[in-house]
Amino acid sequence: MSLQVSDLAFSYGSKTALDNVSFAVERGRFAALLGPNGAGKSTLFSLLTRLFVTQAGTICIAGHDLKVSPLAAMADLGVVFQQTTLDLDLTVRQNLRYFAALHGISGRVADRRIDAALERLGMAERAAEKARGLNGGHRRRTEIARALLHDPKVLLLDEPTVGLDAPTRAALTQHIHDLCSDTGVTVLWATHLTDEVLDSDQVILLHRGRVLADGRCDALRGAAPLTEYFAHMTGASA
Repeated sequence: MSLQVSDLAFSYGSKTALDNVSFAVERGRFAALLGPNGAGKSTLFSLLTRLFVTQAGTICIAGHDLKVSPLAAMADLGVVFQQTTLDLDLTVRQNLRYFAALHGISGRVADRRIDAALERLGMAERAAEKARGLNGGHRRRTEIARALLHDPKVLLLDEPTVGLDAPTRAALTQHIHDLCSDTGVTVLWATHLTDEVLDSDQVILLHRGRVLADGRCDALRGAAPLTEYFAHMTGASA
């Protein structure tokens, strides 16, 4: 498994945020971490990226235990956070160059990887533009291109389409699905939007800090639309 989470628990004082969360995602799989706001998705991502320290349970990234071998685990991880982290006063290429340098990638190797990542995300023609002038969708594509520069085996995206319009959301979601099939990268895509999930995707349904369901989307939802299944499982209005 490229990503394995076992018996993960986390609390903020007396408030339980995650309660014995377990799931696994195979190599090259697109897994949607689906849950309403407040389900615990951001807490889980904070643990996966070591912003928070695990209180109980284990996380393995590309075979590396995050607690035992954090450097090796993080080297195989790419992350796109919910809030943009681009330097708005730098160009697209400068942002990627800076990130590459942090990973010890420089010179022609960096240029080759930057060019390939920008081309894949449809951003090559915007390489010289400052990030400040990009729209929301192009900023997201830049962040995804940046997250791929060090060839991670696992890519985490935390609500990456927040604030984007429907066509831009659909295009970005399709880009990431294509990325899975073309490169074999494993994706964990956190969202509360059911239209970002394909029937062939793995769905990990998180609600109130617990995994309510884990399986292929079409098998879980049965004859009902995913929106109705999601509402039924979480007690929300359809």
